[in-house]
Amino acid sequence: GHRDPAYLNRLLTEQSVTTLHVVPSMLEALMVDAGGILTPSLRQVLAIGEALPPATAKRFVEHNAARLVNLYGPTEAAVSVTAGDVTDVSGASVPIGVPEWNTRVYVLDERLHPVPTGVAGELYLAGAQLARGYFGRADLSAERFVASPFGDGERLYRTGDLVRWTRDGQLDYLSRTDFQVKVRGFRIELGEIESALRAMDVLRDVAVIAREDERVGTQLVAYVVPIEADTLDVATVRSELATQVPSYMVPSAFVTLDALPLNVNGKLDRRALPEPVF
Repeated sequence: GHRDPAYLNRLLTEQSVTTLHVVPSMLEALMVDAGGILTPSLRQVLAIGEALPPATAKRFVEHNAARLVNLYGPTEAAVSVTAGDVTDVSGASVPIGVPEWNTRVYVLDERLHPVPTGVAGELYLAGAQLARGYFGRADLSAERFVASPFGDGERLYRTGDLVRWTRDGQLDYLSRTDFQVKVRGFRIELGEIESALRAMDVLRDVAVIAREDERVGTQLVAYVVPIEADTLDVATVRSELATQVPSYMVPSAFVTLDALPLNVNGKLDRRALPEPVF
């Protein structure tokens, strides 16, 4: 029942739940089901896993007395590293707050120099909770876990998230800087899925993207070019991929193409990839 807003709202009321930890998209669904007003037993709602839309935050603050906290944190930092109480929802975005206890954050430019307040930079993390790297992936670990110019042998985690400091000392999330995406709260490296698909001897070329669908939200789509089009079994490809990556990294749709679309420079033209059918 964890995907059913009506079931969850009944559960929150029946069990007099006081703390709700939820992704923003589900928070929106819960409020739609409840007419904007969640159970009065709630004392605090912790939103994490996706960017919190200002409209969702505003609707919650206007109709509910519970404390709303916007959290940020990748799995590599296990898990929330910044937190901010949501009170002012008049801006174009909802700040992700300030560093939590035993956590340090840096907003740096391309040369790992701190950027001034109000200037966009990439978010780097440090602290006791930081992971050592990716299991069995020394290449990806070296790319993401870099030597810190501020400590004595310490490492920083390069999040790939673009942020900026606000005047009141909070972090404002802007966008991604690479091809990492978030789907249902999971941070996913699209290249990892593509590598697993390219290793299959029935495929000549692949591309994986995240597409927004107004009915089902963000979904992964795999575009595959088979070596022999008439003999490709998509169900077999999906099943084999599921043995290589976690279930949340298996695309919701597979689209078979004769060739991937290319731009004038010979690179993949992601905007020319056709719309899938979910």
